[in-house]
Amino acid sequence: QVQLVESGGGLVQAGGSLRLSCAASGRTFSDYKLGYQMGWFRQAPGKEREFVSAIRWITGSTTYADSVKGRFTISRDNAKNMVYLQMNSLKPEDTAVYYCAGRPFRTDEYPYWGQGTQVTVSS
Repeated sequence: QVQLVESGGGLVQAGGSLRLSCAASGRTFSDYKLGYQMGWFRQAPGKEREFVSAIRWITGSTTYADSVKGRFTISRDNAKNMVYLQMNSLKPEDTAVYYCAGRPFRTDEYPYWGQGTQVTVSS
């Protein structure tokens, strides 16, 4: 199994920064993390959940939604089994619950999800 726990959300003014953290644990993750892709998703009130960013654990290669390119940076710490999302130049439209997710790289679906952390950006 894989357990994911997010932290770091909060209230910030537009133009500010936040760093989200995701702690990954579990025997399955420890044994197979090199084959995993980790992602960040978000869901704003009344909207569907959307992809934000992802990182392939073994290579560190990253992908971003167009809406966050140049402002957000995803990274991982292999020793600590942590995934981070550095969010800069935040906008009110970034307000959402942010979720950390994980999947084996060869699959399409993310079976493992955290509980989410609220990010609120005031104008």
